[in-house]
Amino acid sequence: MVPFDLVIFDCDGVLVDSERLVVPTAAAILAELGWPLSESEIVARFIGGTTAQMHREVEAHLGRSFDWDEVFEARYREVFDSELTAIPGIHDALSTIETATCVASSGSHGAIRQKLATTGLLSYFEGRIFSAADVARGKPAPDIFLHAARAMGAEPQRCAVVEDSVLGARAGVAANMKVFGFSGSVTDPEKLASAGATAFSRMDELHGLLFEH
Repeated sequence: MVPFDLVIFDCDGVLVDSERLVVPTAAAILAELGWPLSESEIVARFIGGTTAQMHREVEAHLGRSFDWDEVFEARYREVFDSELTAIPGIHDALSTIETATCVASSGSHGAIRQKLATTGLLSYFEGRIFSAADVARGKPAPDIFLHAARAMGAEPQRCAVVEDSVLGARAGVAANMKVFGFSGSVTDPEKLASAGATAFSRMDELHGLLFEH
């Protein structure tokens, strides 16, 4: 019996290698705004969460409002347009999975589609993309994963989640799903494991973890 009826992929740091670009870019912007944080602090605070959550926290710390799109998104888009690539090995990994798959990401629908299209991954998930904008609460709440499972007709306990962040791993665990934590992005495997995920570092390991037991 196949152990999972649905494999749910996060987008950033799992399908597209965006977190390696976002973290140093965010560090530079925050320093300019007057809140210098190390890259490790940015990973711990923000990676896996929604843009709205980060926006609120930055504004609260600075004590002033700012235009997120002008300050952050424009810089992100510039970097993505020139440097964004797929996670190494993800095309091969996706081509070997016969079980249903989908994407459930903290990003907006437009941003998810753009990143997947840029990296040649959109065709794997067309019509099966879910955003935190679809639900009331972002990760680490389980809402986005439960929403994806319902939409795909799968029971939570029959779902696998592939995540790269502590917040995402916690969300998958809270959804009663098996979580596999990809440490080949920006989060240490020990931190993924402590959040309840089975950590792995290369996408060529994924099929074995999912199906070969």
